[in-house]
Amino acid sequence: MKNRLRVLRAERGWTQEELGKRLGVSRQAVNALETEKHDPSLDLAYRIAAAFELKVEEVFENPHAA
Repeated sequence: MKNRLRVLRAERGWTQEELGKRLGVSRQAVNALETEKHDPSLDLAYRIAAAFELKVEEVFENPHAA
């Protein structure tokens, strides 16, 4: 799933490790999300959006949108 995770993280000056700690996941999990090798669960997607104080739709692109 396309996302803005890497850009948002960089804008805040967070490392993958720091974001992982905020989300309760590993640095490797953050990397897999950023490189779109793994899609987040719904729960994780909401936690990611909350970490950046954004709506889920502002972080992730809806692949089914027209």
